[in-house]
Amino acid sequence: MTMRNNLRRIRPWQLALTAAVMALPLVPSAPAGKGFAFASAAHAEDKLDTSRLVSVGGDITEIVYALGEEGRLIARDTTSIYPEAALKLPNVGYMRALSPEGILAMNPTAIIAVEGSGPKEALAVLKSASVPFETVPSPFTRDGIIAKIDRVGALLGVPDKAKALEGKVAADLDAAITEAEKRPEAERKRVLFILSAQNGRIMASGTGTAADGIVKLAGAINAVGAFPGYKPLTDEAIIEAKPDIILMMNRGDGAGTQNEDLLAQPAIALTPAGAKKAIIRMDGIYLLGFGPRTAAAARELNAAIYGG
Repeated sequence: MTMRNNLRRIRPWQLALTAAVMALPLVPSAPAGKGFAFASAAHAEDKLDTSRLVSVGGDITEIVYALGEEGRLIARDTTSIYPEAALKLPNVGYMRALSPEGILAMNPTAIIAVEGSGPKEALAVLKSASVPFETVPSPFTRDGIIAKIDRVGALLGVPDKAKALEGKVAADLDAAITEAEKRPEAERKRVLFILSAQNGRIMASGTGTAADGIVKLAGAINAVGAFPGYKPLTDEAIIEAKPDIILMMNRGDGAGTQNEDLLAQPAIALTPAGAKKAIIRMDGIYLLGFGPRTAAAARELNAAIYGG
C-alpha cells in the first residue's frame, strides 16, 4: 500500500516551492546531532528598529512568531505560510524574486531574510534605500536551527526570549535525534528524495540540502549521497540507488507527479521502493523548513519510514 503522510494542512502557495528548495544554499554534510554554529548577533549588530518588519523565509517568519514578536510584522514572503495567522499579512513575493518597489511600499524599518534571498539587484536597491537588510544563515543541522533562533532573537532585541526558545527547541531536537540514533546502521532505510519528476525526469537530492538534512535527522540514509545539491538522475542511477522509500513534498494543489505516474516509470518500478509502492509525501515547508517544528517533522518522517 502506498504510504502517505498528510499531517499538515496545505494551502495554495506551492507554485514557488520547488524553486525555493533548489535555491537554498548548500552546506557540507554533518552528523545528525552536529552542525554549524555561528556567533550570536547580540553584540555584532547595532540595534535595529524592527517596529515595521518584513520577514523573508518561512523559517524566519515562524521563529518571529515562536518568539511572540509577530506584532512587528507588516509583510512576509510567499514561503511564509506558518502559522496560519501569517497568511493574513501582505505578501511581498517569492524570496528569490523580491520586488524592491513592493517591499518599500510597505514602509518597513527593517527586513530580515533567510540566506539565499534575492536577487542581488533587488537587495542592492533595498540597501541603497537605507532599509536595514539582515541575512540569517540556514545550515540544515540541529546546531544551525539553534543558531538561527539566536540570531533572529538578537536582531529583534529579545535575546532572553531567544535563549528560552533555543532551550526548548534544542531539547526537542536532541530527544528526536537520540531516539532515531537508537536504530542500528544495518537497519536504516535508504530514502530517495525526489524534488520533481516532470516529463519523467527525476530531480533528486544529493548532499548539503534540506532534504539530506531531514533524512539524516530522521535516522535514515540518503540513497544518493554521492553529489551535492539537486541533480537529475539517469535510470541507471535510480536503480543503483536502491531506495527503500521515496520521499516527496505534498504540493496539496493537485499539481505535480502523482504516485501512480511515478510508480509507472520503469526505473522506479525496479527499486525496492517501487516494488513496495513506498512513497511518503509531507508538507514541504514543514519537512524542509529547519525551524522550531523540525524535531516534530523528523519524528513524523521516522514514524512514516519505520512505522510506529
